Amino acid sequence: MTGSLSKSGAGVSGTGLWGLTAGPRPSFTLTGLWAWLARQFAQEDRERRYFLWLPVGALTGILAFFGAAREPALWAPALGLALCGFVAWVAHWRGARVTSAVFCLFSFVMAGYLAATLRTQSVGAPILAGMKVTKVTALIVSVDERANGGGRLLLRVVDMEAVAQDARPARLRVTLRTLGGLQAGQTIRATMRLMPPAEAAEPGGYDFAREAYFQSIGAVGSIASRVETLLPVTLSWADWFGVNVDRARNDLTRRIASTIGGDDGAVAAALVTGKRGLISEDANEALRGAGIYHVVSISGLHMVLAAGLFMWSLRAFLALFPAVALTWPVKKISAAFAMLGATAYCIFAGSEVATERSLIMILVMLGAVLFDRPALSMRNLAVAALIVMAREPESVMGPSFQMSFAAVAAMVALFERGPQDETQEKDFAFASRMMRALGVMLLTTAVAGLATGAFASFHFHRINPYSMIGNALTLPLVEFIVMPAALIGVVLGPFGWDAWVWTIMGWGISGMMEVSRMVAALSGSTLHQTGFGLPALLLITFGILWSCLWRSQIRYAGCVILALGCAVASLDRPPDLLVDPRGRSLAMRGFDGRLQVLHGKGNDFAVSQWLLGDGDKRKPDDVSLVSKVGCDLSGCIATWVDGRTIALVLEPQALGEDCARADVVITRLYVGARCKGPELVLDGAHFAAYGATAISLRADGTWVMRVSRPEGTQRAWYPARQMRFARVPVAAGGDVLDEETDPRSFSAE
Repeated sequence: MTGSLSKSGAGVSGTGLWGLTAGPRPSFTLTGLWAWLARQFAQEDRERRYFLWLPVGALTGILAFFGAAREPALWAPALGLALCGFVAWVAHWRGARVTSAVFCLFSFVMAGYLAATLRTQSVGAPILAGMKVTKVTALIVSVDERANGGGRLLLRVVDMEAVAQDARPARLRVTLRTLGGLQAGQTIRATMRLMPPAEAAEPGGYDFAREAYFQSIGAVGSIASRVETLLPVTLSWADWFGVNVDRARNDLTRRIASTIGGDDGAVAAALVTGKRGLISEDANEALRGAGIYHVVSISGLHMVLAAGLFMWSLRAFLALFPAVALTWPVKKISAAFAMLGATAYCIFAGSEVATERSLIMILVMLGAVLFDRPALSMRNLAVAALIVMAREPESVMGPSFQMSFAAVAAMVALFERGPQDETQEKDFAFASRMMRALGVMLLTTAVAGLATGAFASFHFHRINPYSMIGNALTLPLVEFIVMPAALIGVVLGPFGWDAWVWTIMGWGISGMMEVSRMVAALSGSTLHQTGFGLPALLLITFGILWSCLWRSQIRYAGCVILALGCAVASLDRPPDLLVDPRGRSLAMRGFDGRLQVLHGKGNDFAVSQWLLGDGDKRKPDDVSLVSKVGCDLSGCIATWVDGRTIALVLEPQALGEDCARADVVITRLYVGARCKGPELVLDGAHFAAYGATAISLRADGTWVMRVSRPEGTQRAWYPARQMRFARVPVAAGGDVLDEETDPRSFSAE
């Protein structure tokens, strides 16, 4: 369809997707605004920018899947995909380009929904129904060592006593105080204290249960007895390969850490192998405070540097031979070599989600070099996003996916709009290039920080304002000393000549850590932010996408969307009372506006999450959290800001008294209708059905309650609980149901 619009004699010419024409800037009337919009979208059509919104459609479908109250039928998104695809094809064949584009986008929404449905069904494995102490025989899949001699094991279950075979979890994640030489590939038997993976500590919070489900981890816990080593079981090829990779990673981790020593050695080992368990908490805080923790989390930076080193090394070597350099496609050969090298590095680093996603992005971009396409382009990033979402749809819910793609999209958008050619004076060529490189590094750091700031605040509730300084001072050390040394050390390791290389690498790590501690020590290096809701994050995300994916002037509307998202985030206020998903710990807002914690031996992990979400720097063991609360082994009692009395009941014998005097009673016990006096009773039945609970007080004295699992929610990672109950007498008369015979014997992670 073609046509033209005119206003006050201003001619309009040219056609685009919208069938409208481009021309001079119109006057500010409705017709003129429509003509201006037509020109902008015509420009986007010419530059084929609409393709970039297809991954956004797939992302929307995946988010819709995870927002559903129950598991969808597989046929529903499959049928939706078929219908939308058919309509898009028919519309394209008939020349209705707008209709075709809209239904093409809808088809990707359905494709994302279908991918998430298929993934959920394909990784499904039993989840332990409740806490259980039992003897387990299992194969050690991987070992993560800790600096204190302990560690964490990932196990594949071979046998589990008193648990039916169809109810056994496929994998377990357990901790033990002393590894005692255990390594991947061994078969062990021990008594383990296990429980289902922990649900979110607060509504909308980090949900480990969902993450564990997609790793086929059906229970977590600890080893409670001596570990017995058995004869090895027969390994599949995949298990054999994974076991040997994990052993090699741990061997190299110990070698690097022992050669360099201290936290520097632990950080260096983590940078090479991805094993971060040996790093002390002080070193972790210094890296976070300087905004460079991404250096020890193997993802985009490491993969790019590794691939770049592989490509540059081979290209430089081939350039030494003129006959080869002038006749062979040296650049393509080097790109193919870099693809192989990056893949090998990803496997050796553990093939975690962030590493695999970064590898896919690099393979797409290096593959573009093989086909004479621009390596760094928004289209390549879109293709990489589609591949990642098709392979692991659940990754879009995590900060790693969100922050990495937001950062790369922002940087690509920045440079694809910047000047392409710059002349430099010959007398100052080197100085100009160095200054330009420094300016580019600072600019990219700032842009990436702005693009990822909202996601960091949403997930981690902290912002590091000096990250630009930290990155500017440490990345040169990483790029020119640490990573080259790491590559050379890995190559020389099998020959036994790697010790001197790790020493040199240690020099670079030492400088990086000194800078980190210096930056982290600055006043205001870490700002703790109160949490905000999902609607604000979605608005901010859409604003970033709108600003990055368009190239015409309509991209500036993204600033309005971003401002709206920030305004919505500022309106969110933290709740006044929080209860963990098992009713063991609660936090309430005190008269000073800060949280007070009520728990006996409760859920310290939940408390740490609540404090972060409240923008509170205190740790779960801070005495000020419990200084105004009265607690004993039977429970806790305190006064809320509105004068109500709140009781946390941990033992049945305290139930009668607390029900008689408290306004709000919260307990893990199943009390039913036996506690009639309080205004509000949240018992074990409530938490089994709804999970973590948050309550916000209104000015009129009423409250609003939010829960992790609204009524009717039943997802694959929230199986129906099959609790083991014991009847316990209550002093006031009657019985209650207790989930465990000894509730203090285990504390949720």
